[in-house]
Amino acid sequence: MIRRSLVVLVALGLLAGCGGGSKKAATTTTATSLVTTTTLPPPVYPLTGLPATDPAVLKRPALVVKIDNADGGGGNIARPQIGLNQADVVYEEMVEGSVTRLAAIFQSTDSDPVGPVRSARTTDIAVFSPLHNPLFAWSGANADFAAIIRESPLVDVGFDAQPSLYGRRDVHAAPHNLYSSTPELFAQAPAEAVAPPSLFEFRKSTDPMPTGAQPVASIHLEFGGGAGSAPVDWHWNGPKGAFDRDQKGSPHVDENDVQVAPQNVVVEIVDYANTGYVDVSGAPVPEAQLVGSGECWVLTNGVLIKGTWTKFAADAVTTYTDAAGAPIKLTAGRTWVELAPNGGAAITG
Repeated sequence: MIRRSLVVLVALGLLAGCGGGSKKAATTTTATSLVTTTTLPPPVYPLTGLPATDPAVLKRPALVVKIDNADGGGGNIARPQIGLNQADVVYEEMVEGSVTRLAAIFQSTDSDPVGPVRSARTTDIAVFSPLHNPLFAWSGANADFAAIIRESPLVDVGFDAQPSLYGRRDVHAAPHNLYSSTPELFAQAPAEAVAPPSLFEFRKSTDPMPTGAQPVASIHLEFGGGAGSAPVDWHWNGPKGAFDRDQKGSPHVDENDVQVAPQNVVVEIVDYANTGYVDVSGAPVPEAQLVGSGECWVLTNGVLIKGTWTKFAADAVTTYTDAAGAPIKLTAGRTWVELAPNGGAAITG
């Protein structure tokens, strides 16, 4: 009991300020913890940079559809196509002579129907390998090419693997009339499928244009001589905020008579190597050399920025940098990537 009283007396003495002979008012200190909140930017779709409005769609894998682009002059072979204006990204590649084919990449939107669907080429592997095992919709290839494609990192939803997902329409003559549906193709995605990475960096509205950006009215692209899909022209349309596409002297429109007009056009100037194969007409089948580096032109928001494309491996995302080595940023929206041969691009306005 004595020990307990002494403890109480000592405590009271400390509170009263013992030793000074006078009382001091007790002070109370209140600890305040500051909580910092960070506002995360809203999610965007990886291939367009546009705000993600559907969380389920945001998680979808990429779907690559090979689309026919044979052109007989009046657009009566494979044009008009359906789905090009819904694709997030479209790659145009040379296949034989001046014939080109399109690899349309879907993730944030759908097209039902989509096509006409045509065969794969070895160029496609370096295009889709960075996309985290995308779904790949195609209709055949020669036996050697088909074996190489099937051994690459993809989920095969092509005609041979999923014939029930394809059908013929009377829009064009065979073999230019095979179509599918992106909702049905997406339904084949395995449970472990993941969304693709972003293929581009996108500009904020407050970001300045890089030094060297020049106003551009139009460019012209050639994919070789002779009959085929080429040439292609892109024209800046200010009211649309997009680039209108002409193919072989006429507006490139879809089945709904809507002209192809993405917000961005990336011209990736590449070498084409002879694969040693020929098509049914005897024309050599080329392969775009997409691993390495070379010159690129980026058309966005009414300007052209010249720079360098770099891709370290088939599964690496291609980077696009300006003369200062900084990433070239695109306008949020849809993008076409033109795999143009050396000497095949010219500024015309």
